[in-house]
Amino acid sequence: MKHSATSSEAPARASWPLSEPTLTYFPNVRFALSGRDLEAGACEQTRRGGVAVADQGAFGHVPVLLERCVELLAPALTRQSPDGGGATLVDATLGAGGHTERFLSEFPGLRVIGLDRDTTALDIAGARLARFSDRLSMVRTRYDGISAALTETGLAATVSVDAVLFDLGVSSMQLDRAERGFSYAQDAPLDMRMDPDAELTAADIVNTYDAAALTDILRRFGEERFASRIAAHIVRRRSQTPFTSTGELTALLYAAIPAPARRTGGHPAKRTFQALRIAVNGELDSLRDALPAALDALAVGGRIAVMSYQSLEDRIVKQLFAAVTTSRTPVDLPVELPGDKPRFTALTRGAERAQPDEVERNPRAGSVRLRAVQRVADGPIAASRGN
Repeated sequence: MKHSATSSEAPARASWPLSEPTLTYFPNVRFALSGRDLEAGACEQTRRGGVAVADQGAFGHVPVLLERCVELLAPALTRQSPDGGGATLVDATLGAGGHTERFLSEFPGLRVIGLDRDTTALDIAGARLARFSDRLSMVRTRYDGISAALTETGLAATVSVDAVLFDLGVSSMQLDRAERGFSYAQDAPLDMRMDPDAELTAADIVNTYDAAALTDILRRFGEERFASRIAAHIVRRRSQTPFTSTGELTALLYAAIPAPARRTGGHPAKRTFQALRIAVNGELDSLRDALPAALDALAVGGRIAVMSYQSLEDRIVKQLFAAVTTSRTPVDLPVELPGDKPRFTALTRGAERAQPDEVERNPRAGSVRLRAVQRVADGPIAASRGN
């Protein structure tokens, strides 16, 4: 989902009593936020305590790396006409529609297909982009449903679009809606579903999974070094009273993580909340399926740009892009074998980061990693998936 700054009228306050040491680790109170915290929703409207944030605009949405995304994808979108006529862009993570709005405004002949699993996001984007309704098709689906979405909108699932954009991570709309339970910055139901109609919630995981399963989730999806310790605390606490709110879980994490570790690296709840969110929404499996389908959807000359915000996502993108931009001819052969040339070429050198001035305006850009490739030859790439 979209990763972009949104507005908040006032700093969030926990609804439970906080000890003086605990206050040190709660956003909007007394510490400068790290990039890890900003991704999890600890962002303020104006500069407070040394933290600068962006002007969020009418829809509370500041797209990350907007100019760079336009720069990277424009050559593919203008191959037939300077106004984008005849071209199709898939915004695989539509969110509030900030990136799509810019593309539709910049290229008055462009068609966009926007995907999102969140009905609230689709409603917001639909209102924002209403003036482009004749050139915009919105489909409610996870981004791994890109092939079906293309078919639904009258296109072939392969070699049919000119550009694809992914802006991964949890959206700020979801973070700022307390009832969704994504953010440790506010006390809210322990939910974390990107699709409100999905069955599994974060509360289900923390209240029913055994210690081994909890440890595995925290370690794999949160890279949490205190995973087993946190899991033991969760199992012990829920035997008395089940978890129902983010505030209860945040308080437990403060108690479970040793004091020296709490003093560095951002909010102590960050990794656990990330791990639960990924597990609830199947984010990494979805990404592994979505990227090959998106690459197959590109026509020759088409381009894809992917923005990720944490190392697990970026690793998947990096490995797949490396595979499809590398020749399959054995390195010890002196000539390229027929059909073994790479089907894509890299457009970015490694992962690009936001410039300091953008991070100053929009702190959530601080953790972004942007990678892009262009299709240069026909052929399926499903066998080259990243792991």
